[in-house]
Amino acid sequence: MKNYLVISALGKDRPGIVHDLSTLIYEHGCNVVDSRMTVLGGEFAIILMISGNWNEVAKIEDFLPEIARQLDLTIISRRTEPRDNRSNLMPYSVEVISIDHPGIVNNISDFFSSREINIEELNTGSYSAAHTGTTMFTVNLVVSVPSKVLIGELREQFMDFCDSLNLDAVIEPIKG
Repeated sequence: MKNYLVISALGKDRPGIVHDLSTLIYEHGCNVVDSRMTVLGGEFAIILMISGNWNEVAKIEDFLPEIARQLDLTIISRRTEPRDNRSNLMPYSVEVISIDHPGIVNNISDFFSSREINIEELNTGSYSAAHTGTTMFTVNLVVSVPSKVLIGELREQFMDFCDSLNLDAVIEPIKG
């Protein structure tokens, strides 16, 4: 029976850090099942789920303080279970672009949470607009829409919501 562990790590960015971390996981007999990683400012951040038999996962849990020391990372971990069957959910991609201002993520997350729609992934970024140099903000989400939700109504509500906040947005199903 497989056991699962979610590991979150944060530290100074440097070349080879993903390789070093994945090597230590592999050497302890575990497998990276799912992961997300990014560089924010000068910091490296990763969250990953590993799997292995009970003994392998327990050994890596015990070794995490040493991994943190070796790689100069702050690490936290938590045991988890595989996700339940999500066949009653439809994945949708949401893209939003706007002139940067406070509250965009808060407003978007409120829109979906108030409708009991789970945000599965969220990525944000900013850039300078061509010609004007205005700071623009982008939000990319993956949401899981329950099959009972009428997509046409949701799309219309979301577009009205975005129009009211001067956000340019697209919501569409994820294919495949």
